[in-house]
Amino acid sequence: MSLFLGVDFGTGGVRVGLYDVQQRRLENVAEAAYDTDYPGQGRAEQAPDDWWQALGRACRALMSAAGRPAVVAMSVATTASTVVAARENGRPVRPALLWMDCRASVEATETAAIDHPMMCPGGDAAEWLIPKAMWMARHERDLYCQSDRLCEAVDWINHALTGRWVASRLNATCKWNYDSKRCRFPADLYEQLDVPELIDKLPGEVFAVGEAVGEITAEAAAHLGLNGRPLLVQGGIDAHVGMLGAGATEPGDVLFIGGTSNVQLIHTEAEQPVTGVWGPYADALVDDSWLLEGGQISSGSILSWLAHTIFGLDDAGHSALIAEAGKLTPADSGLLVLDYWMGNRSPYRDANLRGAIFGLSLHHGRVDMYRAAVEAVALGAANVFTALARHDISVRRVIAAGGFQKNPLWLETTVNATGLPFDLVPRNNLTLIGTAAAAACGGRYFASLREAAAYVAEPCERVEPDRTAHRRYADLLGRYQETTERMGDLLCSARIPPTSNRSVA
Repeated sequence: MSLFLGVDFGTGGVRVGLYDVQQRRLENVAEAAYDTDYPGQGRAEQAPDDWWQALGRACRALMSAAGRPAVVAMSVATTASTVVAARENGRPVRPALLWMDCRASVEATETAAIDHPMMCPGGDAAEWLIPKAMWMARHERDLYCQSDRLCEAVDWINHALTGRWVASRLNATCKWNYDSKRCRFPADLYEQLDVPELIDKLPGEVFAVGEAVGEITAEAAAHLGLNGRPLLVQGGIDAHVGMLGAGATEPGDVLFIGGTSNVQLIHTEAEQPVTGVWGPYADALVDDSWLLEGGQISSGSILSWLAHTIFGLDDAGHSALIAEAGKLTPADSGLLVLDYWMGNRSPYRDANLRGAIFGLSLHHGRVDMYRAAVEAVALGAANVFTALARHDISVRRVIAAGGFQKNPLWLETTVNATGLPFDLVPRNNLTLIGTAAAAACGGRYFASLREAAAYVAEPCERVEPDRTAHRRYADLLGRYQETTERMGDLLCSARIPPTSNRSVA
């Protein structure tokens, strides 16, 4: 029996799973939660030490339940860009800036004005490491200078496991403006952005996903409750690694993950830039391909916010609300919601956009508002596919996974809004399976990531769109786009203020 350990750090907690490569299945899964702090508008932070303690709890529970079998190799995926500022020994100097933190919106806007071959058209997103580094260098200069390392969550966890500072080629290419063709960081670009010292703060060694890094330390193995010291294999961005778990590595395959945020990922054979969609990134996940990334910063989080925070419902009440909202006719509430609670990632690339509900009157209730919010999140997804189609990007297949499989109204509305059939994966463990596939590749069980991805992919269930509903949503999408264009300045009126310096001993 050859077992590989997959690790997936999400927004609210970490999941770990043992994958039996002979049986082609996850044998056991365990998880542990950690907290998020929201210290101000557009800001979200977590404590890296909480990640490490949660990983220990989850992994020890997993191994105890499985009888502490031997693990050949392991791999880690995390949210991106969740940025850690740390000393050389790994000790954080401040809480990590969570991926959804958009305090660096001004800095992101400035990157768009830079003319450099490694700068994406339209600049970097406020979520990414480079704008966040620029923000720290300006607003928390002392902490920035104290930091020997500025890295992502996956890099910090890998350092805790092995004692080595190594970067994932996936993260570096997609989020750090790394030149994957020439295998170098753009030091001159960092100088233009007034963070020249960043070149020395980033992890210097870059490993491709599926490439062996080295054995974990004895201390790390004890913390995780592992029997022996398995090989650590490079992982990367959670959603992107999920492409391996879905078998979505061929050109035209879209992986659509609907959860706290939405992500749409697609590979192309040639370099094909798409306005408003990130990339194309050369050889980011798999060799000899180009990766495009669309997404929505807030999606399922909006629905949870409405149901729990605003309406005060528990989980059962939320389920009942979903059922009631499902009885309404598509696009017939008279409401239009714009889903920019935390800004927009694609296709507007504006961290300052904010959400809105238009058309309210006294006869509207929470069922109407919830239905309109679901439709807004679905229209946001359809808007990304519209951008792909506008640039002649051919979608061969949409493979779907994530939390929206637990919300039938959200899933159905997304399928109908996009007008595309969705192939639903049977289990919501794509990133765990993807990290296990990467670990098995690094452990030389497979010759390539594509071979590993094809092996672990499971049969899907197809969901077809309702063409009548799609036509109604196509009309509503036009209103959604027009309202965004006309109201953009007003929706961006609340700018994010700077914060005072803070430190973590």
